[in-house]
Amino acid sequence: MDPILEVVALCLGFVSWVMVGVAIPNRYWRVSSLDGTVITTSTLYENLWMSCATDSTGVHNCREFPSLLALSGYIQASRALMIASIVFGTFGLVATLIGMQCSKAGGENYVLKGRIAGTGGAFFLLQGLCTMVSVSWYAFNITQEFFNPLYPGQKYEIGEGLYIGWASGTLAICGGACLMFSCKFGTKEKIGYPYQPTRGTVYSVSASKRDAQSAQSTYGKNAYV
Repeated sequence: MDPILEVVALCLGFVSWVMVGVAIPNRYWRVSSLDGTVITTSTLYENLWMSCATDSTGVHNCREFPSLLALSGYIQASRALMIASIVFGTFGLVATLIGMQCSKAGGENYVLKGRIAGTGGAFFLLQGLCTMVSVSWYAFNITQEFFNPLYPGQKYEIGEGLYIGWASGTLAICGGACLMFSCKFGTKEKIGYPYQPTRGTVYSVSASKRDAQSAQSTYGKNAYV
């Protein structure tokens, strides 16, 4: 495996893991504005955990969702996928740190370290897939409600939390792909000669050749006449 590619993949995975941690508590997963006079203008925004409102004076109030079972199915699924993304990212970071060639944690068995690094790449891929599915599913419901003329409730738009999630998923997939492809290329070993004599054998053969050459030079053909 290429050590530089391992470091790049680790950096991408770490940044994506941090961005997932930023996206989960972000309040602006979907945003809507109620326009009126200057006093009554307010902004509504929600995430996976609570719903908030801010008026023109800067006062904001937040209310957590009262019941898990009363929530929509896509919100529950998005919660589960984002939590799974954090777990997969943690496993991916640990496995990548152990499997890197510059790390001393896995010993000197580079074949085993390469497999561990490949496992870390698989965890990063799972992290990216969970994040992308979560934020994309959430965004799909936002757009579906927004463009539905018969929807009676409040219509929202996509917030910054979803963009952070998309960026995190992209980085995680890129980091996992780098580790997986580097492990695939690293398994191709060079094939050498089927038999290579040992050092002692080479020394004995070369010594016998030198003895034969010295004897031939000492006793010429005229010596046997």
